[in-house]
Amino acid sequence: MKRAFLFTAFVLAACNGPVKRPDGGEGLLSVGASAPDFQATTKQGDPVKLSALEASDHAVVVYFYPKDETPGCTKEACAFRDAWNKFESEHVGIVGVSRDTEKSHREFVKNHDLPFPLAADEDGAIAKAYGVKSTMGYSERVSFLVGKDGKILKVWPKVDPAVHADEVLAAAK
Repeated sequence: MKRAFLFTAFVLAACNGPVKRPDGGEGLLSVGASAPDFQATTKQGDPVKLSALEASDHAVVVYFYPKDETPGCTKEACAFRDAWNKFESEHVGIVGVSRDTEKSHREFVKNHDLPFPLAADEDGAIAKAYGVKSTMGYSERVSFLVGKDGKILKVWPKVDPAVHADEVLAAAK
């Protein structure tokens, strides 16, 4: 019964059309668009802005995921973690974004030793700025590669958590 309800909710949300972004556009940001700035929290608990990562001569992967500690989200986060050294050698940062709280993110980072910052998007404002749909408090799984100039270089609207880190790394090269 619960699965049928969730499926119905996701179908209804998908029928509502694209997300209306604060910049007046609709749907996912496209290649060439400016990436909206936002703040995330590092493993050490320090705030870091997306613009600060770009200013450090890094492209940045901004990946949206539904929920901390769920199987697919954990698999995706751990794949990015396991490839962290490769991303660093390519000068590519990573920031995860979900609707979870800071407390949930701290536990997720600790439980899986994630070396990259996570952003708590509790009100969905970051997702909305990027045009990422949220349904029942869960953002869709979408990723963006943001260049050093703050422009979107690539968008992955459908993500397979098992192989996504490799796809992003290949595109970043």
